[in-house]
Amino acid sequence: MEKMPVGIGLLGCGNVGSALVRLLDKGDIKKMLEIKAIAVNDLTKKRPDFVHLDLLSDDPQSVITRDDVQIVVELIGGIEPAKSLILKALNAGKSVISGNKELLANHGMELANAANKAGVDLLYEASVAGAIPLVRLLRESLAGEEIVRVLGIVNGTTNYILTQMTEFGIDFKNALGQAQNLGYAERDPEADIEGMDAASKASILASIAFGADVVFDDVFREGITGLETYDISYATKMGYVVKLLAIIEMVEGPRSSTESGGTRKLSVRVHPALVSADHPLASVRGPFNAIFIEGEAAGDLMLYGKGAGGAPTASAVLGDILDAAHNISFGASSRNLKRETVDFAPVNDITTRYYLALDVIDEPGVLAEVAKVFGMNKVSISSMEQVETNEGARLVFFTHVALEKNLQATKRDLGNLSVVKKVGSIIRILDGGQE
Repeated sequence: MEKMPVGIGLLGCGNVGSALVRLLDKGDIKKMLEIKAIAVNDLTKKRPDFVHLDLLSDDPQSVITRDDVQIVVELIGGIEPAKSLILKALNAGKSVISGNKELLANHGMELANAANKAGVDLLYEASVAGAIPLVRLLRESLAGEEIVRVLGIVNGTTNYILTQMTEFGIDFKNALGQAQNLGYAERDPEADIEGMDAASKASILASIAFGADVVFDDVFREGITGLETYDISYATKMGYVVKLLAIIEMVEGPRSSTESGGTRKLSVRVHPALVSADHPLASVRGPFNAIFIEGEAAGDLMLYGKGAGGAPTASAVLGDILDAAHNISFGASSRNLKRETVDFAPVNDITTRYYLALDVIDEPGVLAEVAKVFGMNKVSISSMEQVETNEGARLVFFTHVALEKNLQATKRDLGNLSVVKKVGSIIRILDGGQE
């Protein structure tokens, strides 16, 4: 007897939802999966020809409660009503597929617990890196691996902007305008350029890779809006490329006077970093994503691909749907990882090398005054270069390994010097602890 296709209820039919409808209408997929209903906000909106209008409803509750819907796909985004709808679906015994990084970054543990209690799937491959099968790799293929560190480029908009600044020497504003014209950046790009999108993804990755209960507010975040063209060009000159990175790792906390070793804590952060030109992440250009995973036994792995866009994201969603449908057929569910409470490493406890630029008055004695501030805050200078500007001079420093809180104190005290006109960018150097 031929098996009936698994019923799909779709919440949202925008770029990703429409692309998913098209994928579900192909070949053998149609024999396995069938869309039963689609919830949308506006029934009058024009849809692509392949979206059957008789499936549309403006009542998402009715889609969830249908007896012939076994998998609910949430693509509406935001916290509410998405959270309530997902919880209702899970509690009704329906598997849920979501690409909602904002929701998962803030309420992932609650949703995972609901899925575990109901014995159904909660899958979210599309929430982190589009078509890159990163979540599945961490949850399944590397389930027995001790992860040392996960880092990477998880926002294509900022990577495109930084690529344009690096390769063509244009400033941030013009690079952002290009990204918006090409559809890589929204009209309001704050979530991308201020690192919020990347921080949401970092919290999800941290939860999977380290089994930790990590929410958005636990992630230290800096965006790229403060970067200048001279930061980019000087980095290039010194053999580096500037990237906005998400970095998740266990770090050794500072030792007390009575301790022989520090306490290991989880560091989850998003910020610009100087990446050595020979590192695999340095070659990732344009709107692409790449994730670098360091495992105790597996060694170094890197995944690369399109991190956004309707079709790539829909591909990731479809993969989750097929997994959930397979589990339904065999009366099983995927392993929803339990999350534990962990101690987080404050960013002030991080140690690395730093790049720092500041504009100063061009007169004798300035360099000595500046260098004194570095010394008072226990930050050792590795190299310095002075560049003449139209309004004075620019001093560009690379430091030896320093404690973040000492570097921040240096920045504060430099800003209080009368000879300093502007304290510019401070950029952390990836693997800067290895001199």
